[in-house]
Amino acid sequence: MQALVRLAWGGLARCDAALDISEIHVRVVAIGDVGVIDKMIHIGDEAMFEALVDALRARGLDSVVAVSANPAETSERYGAGGFTVESVRGIGFAPTAGGRAAQEDRLDRVQRTAAGETGLLPDDDSAHALIHAIRSSDGVAVTGGGNLASTWPSHIFERLAIASIAEAVGKPVVVSGQTLGPDLTGDDSAMVARLLGLARLVSVRESASLAVADRLGVPADRLQLNADDASFLLDDALPALPYCVVTLANHVGDADRDAVITSIADLLDEVVDSTDLDILFLAHFGSLDDSRVRGDSVVHERVMAQMESRRVIAIVPPDAAAAARIARSATLVITSRYHPAVFAVPAGVTTIGIPVDDYTTVKLTGALQNFGQDGILPVKGLLAGDGPALLARVWEARDATAIAGRSIAATKRAATAGWWDRVAAALRPTS
Repeated sequence: MQALVRLAWGGLARCDAALDISEIHVRVVAIGDVGVIDKMIHIGDEAMFEALVDALRARGLDSVVAVSANPAETSERYGAGGFTVESVRGIGFAPTAGGRAAQEDRLDRVQRTAAGETGLLPDDDSAHALIHAIRSSDGVAVTGGGNLASTWPSHIFERLAIASIAEAVGKPVVVSGQTLGPDLTGDDSAMVARLLGLARLVSVRESASLAVADRLGVPADRLQLNADDASFLLDDALPALPYCVVTLANHVGDADRDAVITSIADLLDEVVDSTDLDILFLAHFGSLDDSRVRGDSVVHERVMAQMESRRVIAIVPPDAAAAARIARSATLVITSRYHPAVFAVPAGVTTIGIPVDDYTTVKLTGALQNFGQDGILPVKGLLAGDGPALLARVWEARDATAIAGRSIAATKRAATAGWWDRVAAALRPTS
């Protein structure tokens, strides 16, 4: 098993999407949810940011200013090979004792400061550095997905503030790879509509999000439905290796956590028995400090302890590229997290998604549907014992799934390249 992991991990080959287009030489401020804090990495957020940077570098991007929770770490992580990555902290809209009113007041003061008013923010306020970075850039890219929902209103405030700064200083904005909602209150819906209205281009990653964008009034000529931005972070053809990648989040919705752990352990024992695959637990949110078991690894250890099979291994990948390669090399993926599915399905890897609420249902259903799969096992179905039947169905269809997924991927790959061409053109300096 260790040898299989080394084989899957090594020899990373990137899809740089280089096309026969003129270089544009741009400097972009990009916001995703990047920045490793206390050695805890969130693979999906890093993957979407990295995919955007890779795509724009292939189209002449000179440098990027990343909005990061850990600026020094982000600059070091992405600044290799002579490419310049500067990083600044975000504006910050974490809930305070003042509640939403305090967030709205901060948004107003940031917008007015960007427009030229003075004395509204302390001299050491992080917003000043970000305003300066946007003023000095050619444009702004909002990357990463899953933030534009009322579940995380502070993310909506942050992204609207950044887009508003860009508007104030005359810089273009693009919004890429988003899930919209499904939970959007009236006030948050209006803010998201304002954000998307400021963007020259908007891409979403599920048909459900496309419907929300249409409802919010995004013009059709600015809007595109794509696969997730990280779908082709790596795009090399890989042989399927005899393991099943498993990624499990701590979040189980309203379900009983102990019952979920037991049901997943039983399902994975069935995987070993019926498919003869080893189980590789791949943490999506985990600690880069091997001495600490945190994030997804806590759940993985609990499941392993309840499994009868000992054909298991657990790892935390150091970066998104390693995680993508491991998922693309799998024969089967079972995940309650989103990005293991995103990495796997373009390679035709049979995937079972386990959503636990409306939000994860939208994301996992969209990720699988984009590449012709439908192996969705809602947590209620898992607890009801529906897993083995679904496993048998998708396992029997795995060869057809691989052929269809790879065919769809060829079309999606071309559409993604076209999207990045549009983004590059939108960010092209006009003077």
